Amino acid sequence: MAHSGLSQLLQQLEQVLLGKPRQIRLALACILARGHLLIEDLPGMGKTSLSHALAQSLGLSYQRIQFTSDMLPADILGVSIFDKHQAQFVFHPGPIFKQMVLADEINRASPKTQSALLEAMAEQQISVDGITHRLPNPFFVIATQNPTEQSGTFPLPESQLDRFMMRISIGYPSHDAELAMLKSVQTPQTLDNLPQCLTPMALTQLQEQCDKVTASDALLNYILALIHTSRSQTDAIGLSPRATKALLQAAKAWAFLEGRHYLVPEDVQAVFCSVAEHRLRTSSQLQGEALSERILAGVNPIM
Repeated sequence: MAHSGLSQLLQQLEQVLLGKPRQIRLALACILARGHLLIEDLPGMGKTSLSHALAQSLGLSYQRIQFTSDMLPADILGVSIFDKHQAQFVFHPGPIFKQMVLADEINRASPKTQSALLEAMAEQQISVDGITHRLPNPFFVIATQNPTEQSGTFPLPESQLDRFMMRISIGYPSHDAELAMLKSVQTPQTLDNLPQCLTPMALTQLQEQCDKVTASDALLNYILALIHTSRSQTDAIGLSPRATKALLQAAKAWAFLEGRHYLVPEDVQAVFCSVAEHRLRTSSQLQGEALSERILAGVNPIM
């Protein structure tokens, strides 16, 4: 990897989330591709720690929002309150006005509250009382989600799922990783003291370099073949044009992390399931995983 800051960042994150280098690399690729990330797993797997470590290591302003069943959209976006001294309504920004926002246990909130994030994720702005407010740049949403089989959860609608560029699952650690975790003395304060590896400006420059990663016509046709195959499945809704662009951007970011400035089929294959499976599911997470793997296995790259 050419960029020393990225190498340092990956090493630092791997010390926070032990034994999960692929998940860390996927999460970083999502950020380099300017995407929002959905982390779905059981409680206690390190979802919050990963998001906090990313924000701290990248020097981004950070806010964790705990989603609950009684939360209202104003609790996220902010509210206009009448100021009698100014004789007008004054907008008080909500916690969404940070560069990295952790929507913790997003599927515990009602669909109305979940939908408060739609405009923010798609257009990097929010509208309150007919007035548009721009959000910080860069701006990322990392949402954690408990398995939908657990009680007290609301399934995310397709429109919300489609706004997440990638979805990852951390999973249980290996024996060696869990042993190392027991021997370490990490505390919540440890994350606050992580050294900053990159500045937000440096991150923006790296994102621009990812944009310049080139893709041949044959590679683009391979991406389209995967997308069109998803649309021919009878047991799921096919991938949207937004997913097509997300797949290309995520593959470019993966290639950049691999130290290349051009795409190869392996870059697309590395990120395809993370980009596709949450969009393909119709009833369960396992169905989305099986469908994305079946599509990937059924389409051969013609280079």
